[in-house]
Amino acid sequence: MSEIPLRRDTVLVVDDEPNSLRLLTDTLEAGGITVLVATSGAAALDLLGHVVPDLVLMDAVMPGLDGFETTVRIKANPVTAHVPVIFMTGLTESEHVIEGFEVGGVDYVRKPVNVHELLARVRVHMGHARAVQASTTGLDATGRLMMATDTSGFLLWCTPLAEQAIHRLAPGWSRDDSELPQVLRHTVERLLTRRDARGASVKLEQGEGTLELVLIAQYRENEVLIRLNELNPQFDAARMQERLGLTEREAEVLLWISYGKSNADISDVLSISPRTVQKHLERIYEKLGVETRAAAAAIAIKVIGQ
Repeated sequence: MSEIPLRRDTVLVVDDEPNSLRLLTDTLEAGGITVLVATSGAAALDLLGHVVPDLVLMDAVMPGLDGFETTVRIKANPVTAHVPVIFMTGLTESEHVIEGFEVGGVDYVRKPVNVHELLARVRVHMGHARAVQASTTGLDATGRLMMATDTSGFLLWCTPLAEQAIHRLAPGWSRDDSELPQVLRHTVERLLTRRDARGASVKLEQGEGTLELVLIAQYRENEVLIRLNELNPQFDAARMQERLGLTEREAEVLLWISYGKSNADISDVLSISPRTVQKHLERIYEKLGVETRAAAAAIAIKVIGQ
């Protein structure tokens, strides 16, 4: 059985100075990193249309399309928005550092570059970006409807099932759009006004059901994680009751578990005591052959999605 070839880390270096390019290329390649080179912002964007690197090392000041505007365009493209950008700036250009962060840069290094510092920063940010991508992939695999927006309500990423839910709400919408559909954007904006309250939610009525948006966390300075619940309690509970062999009340409890609600929330919704909710949950575990709330919720989500 042949081994899967290991993929080397790839960095795109954007700099219009040949001597700087040579130093950066030699440093990164000596560190076992594959280097792509662009001598202008326009050339960088063209290259990014064909290959997506693990990180971009961006010169702040270049003729034509400078590093700041190039980064704005990188971050506006859903295909490359996740790629971390480290700016390179002169020792006396502190205003460039501020502008670099404002347009989406994750870090900066001063010129002339300290090669050891450069390699350390590159590896740290590639590792962080890889962890974020892995988390997103993990969410995809769970079947959750999750999305992240910035604090202004612009979409950063979403899981495939969330994309499908948004498309059902606005059939003409595509994930390639940087903005959410207007009706959903207004709902997200309402939710974000309450982002100091973890677990805050807002609901959007749609046809026979309801789309609930639940605030999970603001886990980076400008990234808010939101769960979407397509609520059609009567239909979904009936389906779970039939397919999982549950009583009507057990199906209702499991349904609200799958929506991410706590025992206290379910107690309020179903007008039963938290102790009764827990007893139903224990019987649900026994019938489904699971031991945890998360495992029960995963089964429920799978049934609802079928």
